[in-house]
Amino acid sequence: ALLCLPCFPSTSMGSENQTMATDFIFLGFSSLAELQKLLFGVFLLLYLLTLSMNTAIMTVIRVERSLHTPMYFFLCVLSFSETCYTLVIVPKMLVDLVAERKAISFLGCAVQMYFFLLLGCSHSFLLAAMGYDRCVAVCRPLAYSSIMTWRLCAQLVAASALSGLLVAQLVTPLVFCSPFQASRQLDHFFCDISPVLRVAFRHTDAGEAVIVALGIFALMVPLMLILASYLFILADVLRIPSATGRHKAFSTCSAHLAVVVVHYACASLIYLRPGSSSSSGQDALISVTYTILTPLLNPMIYTLRNKDVKAALRKAIRKTQISPECFPGKRSR
Repeated sequence: ALLCLPCFPSTSMGSENQTMATDFIFLGFSSLAELQKLLFGVFLLLYLLTLSMNTAIMTVIRVERSLHTPMYFFLCVLSFSETCYTLVIVPKMLVDLVAERKAISFLGCAVQMYFFLLLGCSHSFLLAAMGYDRCVAVCRPLAYSSIMTWRLCAQLVAASALSGLLVAQLVTPLVFCSPFQASRQLDHFFCDISPVLRVAFRHTDAGEAVIVALGIFALMVPLMLILASYLFILADVLRIPSATGRHKAFSTCSAHLAVVVVHYACASLIYLRPGSSSSSGQDALISVTYTILTPLLNPMIYTLRNKDVKAALRKAIRKTQISPECFPGKRSR
């Protein structure tokens, strides 16, 4: 089961007032009431750009045979993960920006947190898998194809997804099995762990310890794996005698490294700070970057810094252009 069912408030045979009393109210943009329509337009544009860019990358990798390699397989999965991640949060946020009552049901909040944790944790471990792929490409280039088989790639993606599933399956019930305040006002724009726990009456020390441990597992374990991969890469690159060779080796990792920096810069500001230094307003502001800008920046980084992806995109655009021969009446004389 997704959650421990006894923890859900009973809504059967209840009145509308009883149902509304079990809802969570989002206050994330309440201080910017006069700017909410403007924010709706800006966020909608960014969201459409994110969807279009990730869809373009997935489509190009799927149809271009030269991109059927482990590196681009992981990039395709990453783009799919980013697309699903934004679907969990952004549409509801856009609706709330123009709605009178910015609310989400108890079950809806739990489901949103579940998939947010599943996709966010899977994303971190997927970046670790991509780091291992770059490590093998740089340190063992001659054995790359025999090591990075399609079976291993599928196993790494499956392990990433299972890690996210484990965290979501354990953390979500721990959070929502607590009794909540009657108002249930979240100083945020989606159901993240910290704002939901702030409206809980009490939470057991054991439950909090498990949540912290799982948070460390979801963020620090992938980060340690990524750092280990890049230590091997650095040691190998420093043994290359020519500056051109070193630059070429590092260039194969630059896009992945940039995505890792963006991902962990935002995630660490939210989830790796001491509790006393965190503020709900700051968390909401950083989360806007984390949930809207980061999924847009990732495909841009890989597109701008990867000549193979740029070449494949240009080729796809040329194929979609209408040939002049389709207009026989306009042939050149």
